[in-house]
Amino acid sequence: MDMSINTAVELKKPEHLISLASSGFCVSISMSLWGATKQSAELSADVTERIGADKNAAKVTRNLLADHPKHKALSNYRQTVNNWLKRRTYTFNDALRYVATVDVSRFKQEFAEHEAMFTKLAEEFYDAYPSIVSDMAFKQGTAFNRADYPDVDYIRAKTKIKLYTYDVPQNDFRNLLAQELADDLHKTYSNQLNDIVNNIMSEQAERFITVMESISHCCGYDEVETTTKDGEKVIKTKKRKIFDSTIERAQEFCRTFEKFNLTNNKELEEARRRLSQTLASVDAESLRDSEAVRHSVKSDIDDILSLFAPINVNI
Repeated sequence: MDMSINTAVELKKPEHLISLASSGFCVSISMSLWGATKQSAELSADVTERIGADKNAAKVTRNLLADHPKHKALSNYRQTVNNWLKRRTYTFNDALRYVATVDVSRFKQEFAEHEAMFTKLAEEFYDAYPSIVSDMAFKQGTAFNRADYPDVDYIRAKTKIKLYTYDVPQNDFRNLLAQELADDLHKTYSNQLNDIVNNIMSEQAERFITVMESISHCCGYDEVETTTKDGEKVIKTKKRKIFDSTIERAQEFCRTFEKFNLTNNKELEEARRRLSQTLASVDAESLRDSEAVRHSVKSDIDDILSLFAPINVNI
């Protein structure tokens, strides 16, 4: 007699998987270039011998281009792109970042600008490369070896910047699984998704708070000690600088968060609504020119911040 039973279990997709998948997608950026470094066994042996150490105690890496500005600018620009990516996106996991649909147009535009700049810096380096190598013959001394320097075509092949996009991973939840295993997988996957959403919401709150604190600070004053002609010391107040970019960033957050609130968090939405109202008819110029506007905006934002601290973004 066949005593087996059908243990097919349909795992329901966690609620916030739908929200993540419909509200944005994942991205990663791959950037690579020739590192212009090479380990030197000869120099390593020389160093360890001079300090009386084991031959394996030190490794000497030669900087083949001696930090030439053309190569260094290209190398440093990778960090510029990475910093931008962190500001423009949210943490998904170690390999992927998350972009909200409402931010897609601006994200693609800004990536295209970074891609163009990276390519420009690369072309400038390629053009200068032959003369740089010739210069290294003098700067590297007896350590110079022309064979250490590949041709430009090799360097071009190593220099890349590429954007990859991915849908939010959605596993097939219809599996033939024992109930106990199904429950365990569902719990694990749900916890992972909850962590991702919580991290995104926390990053939103942190960015929101940071920009409001910046505006509040800029609307304040510094006390400056000056000396009169009579030698008397007087304390005067001085307006702090207000930057257009700070106000624009706050207004951008308001527009984004209106359409991107994964958990429909009421406290975050209320803070967004109030900040949006505060900045509705305000720009950096009016804040610089009007004492009354500065005072009003600072007061309103400080009120929002006082309510923001206890906001619970967890789902």
